[in-house]
Amino acid sequence: MVGVTDLVTFGETMLRLSPPRGERLETTETFDVQAGGAESNVAAGAARLGADAVWLSKLPDSPLGRRVVSELRSHGVRTGVAWADPDASRVGTYYLEHGGDPRGTNVVYDRADAAITTVEAEELPTGALESASRFHTTGITPALSERAAATTAALLRAAGEAGATRSFDLNYRAKLWDPETARAAYEDLFDHVDTLFVPRRDARRVLGREGDAVTIANGLAADFDFETVVVTRGTEGAVALCDGEVHEQGVFDADTFDAIGTGDAFVAGYLAKQIHGGSVAEALEWAAAAAALKRTVGGDIAVIDPDDIAGVVDGAASIDR
Repeated sequence: MVGVTDLVTFGETMLRLSPPRGERLETTETFDVQAGGAESNVAAGAARLGADAVWLSKLPDSPLGRRVVSELRSHGVRTGVAWADPDASRVGTYYLEHGGDPRGTNVVYDRADAAITTVEAEELPTGALESASRFHTTGITPALSERAAATTAALLRAAGEAGATRSFDLNYRAKLWDPETARAAYEDLFDHVDTLFVPRRDARRVLGREGDAVTIANGLAADFDFETVVVTRGTEGAVALCDGEVHEQGVFDADTFDAIGTGDAFVAGYLAKQIHGGSVAEALEWAAAAAALKRTVGGDIAVIDPDDIAGVVDGAASIDR
């Protein structure tokens, strides 16, 4: 009997190059190199929290492509990769320069002509999707190319036909496309999404939604028939609407060492808890704890475990009492 895969994700993973803190991109002589991508961050975070997770993507069959795969496997992720000709494609990269106020953190993308831009559903090893209980992707992937957008739609449809619960994190990136183009593309996909994760600022800017988080969640659920809508509100926490019931969750205090990947850790915590049978309220609590923990860890991936989550949740409960 073929076992059930807890979670399948699909999307681009790049190599992240960062100079030492305090140094500038234009003068540094060294870079720290790590893999980073929204969907693989979710897969890795969920795997570290006990889920059986598979990441689907396309990479060049090169040392850099294999570097991405080996790093994700080190976090317990199973990988399903379409390998491309390294002479005709590349691994996307991004450069992250950490900076405090008033300079701020700077991100420079170099992802044109990455292998993922030519991906087609037929070339991906999608066997795990046929037995997956959950499928997850984000709004970054369809922004990369027409083929990536078509493949995103095809995998969402296939996951639905296989009976998986499909989640989608809006994850709008202004450097990839404008709000109007993004909105049209997102709304074309919404018929194939069961759970939507959306920051309140993006719901307003990209989806044209007004009002507070609860109003936004209710409007989106009514218009697109989502089973669950999770609206994140930054330092104000998050709201989830499921079956007409509203759940609210605050943030856990954290000293921020590296904020990149916080949203992906939130999604990973939420999905992992639901995979383990948790309620929406419990999943929100795990999500908030995972997000707080990620801020203390360098790199894109939340290198945490269930004991870390329990420490945050139980510690907050002790303070509340």
